[in-house]
Amino acid sequence: QVKVVESGGASVQPGESLRLSCVVSGPHRSVNNMAWYRQAPEKQRELVALIGDGGRLNYADSVEGRFTISRDFRRNSVYLQMNDLKPEDTGVYYCRQTGPWGTTWGQGTQVTVSWGQGTQVTVSS
Repeated sequence: QVKVVESGGASVQPGESLRLSCVVSGPHRSVNNMAWYRQAPEKQRELVALIGDGGRLNYADSVEGRFTISRDFRRNSVYLQMNDLKPEDTGVYYCRQTGPWGTTWGQGTQVTVSWGQGTQVTVSS
């Protein structure tokens, strides 16, 4: 059975970068047709980036120029480099493998982009 496992999710501040990884294992370890999706709270899952046969690439308009999808055939892995992250990039990121044997999804990895709670500073004389 094919297994897809994502990693690399974290909580970061706007403007920072993250690199997500996805490893495929099992009898069909091909990374020929891979994609990253994300799902924000109370929203539908959406395509973020896709890498297909021959290196064909496709990005969502909202991430074009900031995100880069790549793959390593030797490691059966796919990566998503995310730069200049924005609060609207927050969500669970899923890796998807597609092949003649079917489609397999990973469990997802959480990415949270926010300024955080902040800390109160009081100066008094």
